[in-house]
Amino acid sequence: MYHYDRDPFVVNRDVKAVLVPAGIEVKLRTGSVGYITQALGGSFTVQVEGNLFRIAGVDADAIGKEPPVPIDLPPDATDADVEKLAWDQLRTCFDPEIPVNIVELGLVYACEILRREDGARFARVKLTLTAPGCGMGEVLVQDAKEKIEQIPTIVTADVELVFDPPWSREMMSEAARLQTGMM
Repeated sequence: MYHYDRDPFVVNRDVKAVLVPAGIEVKLRTGSVGYITQALGGSFTVQVEGNLFRIAGVDADAIGKEPPVPIDLPPDATDADVEKLAWDQLRTCFDPEIPVNIVELGLVYACEILRREDGARFARVKLTLTAPGCGMGEVLVQDAKEKIEQIPTIVTADVELVFDPPWSREMMSEAARLQTGMM
């Protein structure tokens, strides 16, 4: 995990990006010049032509960075081991505007590992947003889903966006409140 202070880059291939905070998918073109403003949890928040965009970790090479390392899971891992890893993966999901992960922000209400009838593992996650109208909601849901589905033996992740109970800053960890100045 890194937090960059205007690390420059040139896009070396067309790459999908998400406009922050609108949540609209766009394409950054080869040759675009920008700065990395945040690189946490394997994704990047970048500034290009005065706008902020989020680039997924799998596309890190487009801005000259390394993609995340694949997850290693021992063959004898228990459901509890996989659930711990799922929580760890959720801690790699960051709001592009706030340098605190969604677990510490108190946005994850539940994460459980279950088994299908055929014995395959799947994850069920409930998360919320700091504000119901946030345009990044679906982006955070997709990020959580993709990161949990990277865990070996998990065949799918159902990530549900919920608003009950409503989020409040009291749901944040003490460290997150301190980091954001919301003590």
